[in-house]
Amino acid sequence: MTTSAEATAPTILITGGAGFVGASFAIAFRERDPRQRVIAFDNLRRRGSELALPRLRRHGVEFVHGDVRNPEDLAGIGNFDLLIDCSAEPSALAGATGSPLPVLNINLLGTLNCAEAARACGARVLFLSTSRVYPIARLNGVPFVEEETRFCWTPEEEFPGVTQAGISEECPLDGPRSFYGTSKLASEMILQEYGHAYGLPVLINRCGVLAGPGQLGRVDQGVVTLWVAHHYFERPLRYIGFGGGGKQVRDVLHVQDLFDLVVEQLDRDDIWDGRVYNIGGGVEQSVSLLELTQLCRQATGKQVPIGAVPETHPFDVRIYTSDLTKVSRDLEWRPQQSPETIVTEIHEWIAADAPALEPILIPDA
Repeated sequence: MTTSAEATAPTILITGGAGFVGASFAIAFRERDPRQRVIAFDNLRRRGSELALPRLRRHGVEFVHGDVRNPEDLAGIGNFDLLIDCSAEPSALAGATGSPLPVLNINLLGTLNCAEAARACGARVLFLSTSRVYPIARLNGVPFVEEETRFCWTPEEEFPGVTQAGISEECPLDGPRSFYGTSKLASEMILQEYGHAYGLPVLINRCGVLAGPGQLGRVDQGVVTLWVAHHYFERPLRYIGFGGGGKQVRDVLHVQDLFDLVVEQLDRDDIWDGRVYNIGGGVEQSVSLLELTQLCRQATGKQVPIGAVPETHPFDVRIYTSDLTKVSRDLEWRPQQSPETIVTEIHEWIAADAPALEPILIPDA
């Protein structure tokens, strides 16, 4: 028998709901409020995503097998109140060789179909975008110094939107950024147009590197899990690009910190006007590959051989950290989890289920 409280609880649809962020959000919403109806929508295309299904079921999350590229799949879900778009081809290298159509179809067409589904329901849309919308040449053109374990920016006045605090939302967007970054930026613009034309409540979070237990890492996405897994299973690694010294830097954000922010954003109706927030760990939670290696050694007690490839891929950036000034001002939010904590939690997750995870995290094992 359905109670009145359950009947009126908002319905949340999460596309990419069997992926790392989507599944983490779905479970976190149910843990926060068991009355909450949460639907995880996913095509299970990525290897390992099926591992999320038992966890989703245990937490009472409804799973719908479908593809955001097919509008009829979304239409079959029925009404919902909030759509969180976590579906994406997340690799910055997508389209670097061969046709860009797969990444454009998934990211751009998928977002358009999600916007239409939300418009039909009058639902809010939270779009998880990416720091990759910022042009590569602009980021790599910022003056820097090489320190013992990392590169550090030394920005000048001629680099608007770049300070010691990182990249702000004011950073200019002119210039190439990869097909992945372009598809996400175009998706942002489409959603903002839907907000303007139809009054669709839209909010955009441009995320940096997300990490935490449950992420299936690879070279071009999920680097923290990749690094921990290779140490745990004692497999070699490589520092690629920028001289091969491992000094390139990213800020790292725990998925729970991102969820905590989203909960705060859901309580603020006034910010769902198409605005954009840069979301990441910030300078305080940044780490170079060289520093990440040391954290992995401490967590696992193991060392692995690490090769060097000096040549830099055209789509790679030397440093990226998120300037959190805007989101901290509007929502008084700051990330809480350090890279050391994140590495430790990922190590514990791998160790608890190593036989099942090894062929997925180390596919050539």
